[in-house]
Amino acid sequence: MSTALIAVVGVTIAANAAIVVADLARIPFVLANMAEVNVPRAALPALAALKAAGAAGLLLGLLGADALGVAAAAGLVLFYLGAVAAHVRARVFYNIAIPGAFLALAVASLVLMLGE
Repeated sequence: MSTALIAVVGVTIAANAAIVVADLARIPFVLANMAEVNVPRAALPALAALKAAGAAGLLLGLLGADALGVAAAAGLVLFYLGAVAAHVRARVFYNIAIPGAFLALAVASLVLMLGE
């Protein structure tokens, strides 16, 4: 297991865990962003659960469940592709770098996990 894999996947886990906490706490910036991109508030618990599952799967992947780690990384890639698409569809570009950064972390995690 490479240092790059541990570092990138570790940052991806931490970033997703942090946004899950923000989602569950219903931090105002989360609610405002959801409203701007036309995602209903009722979807927030499910979206947080998907991110939490992705972070947990990545952690289990680091601990030896390789296939689960790859699946979690792929799931996060799909999730954040959807988030970027929601921003594009709603024409909300001023903060598209946020889901873009999460997408980049997920893609990097997937590439590194597939390379192991």
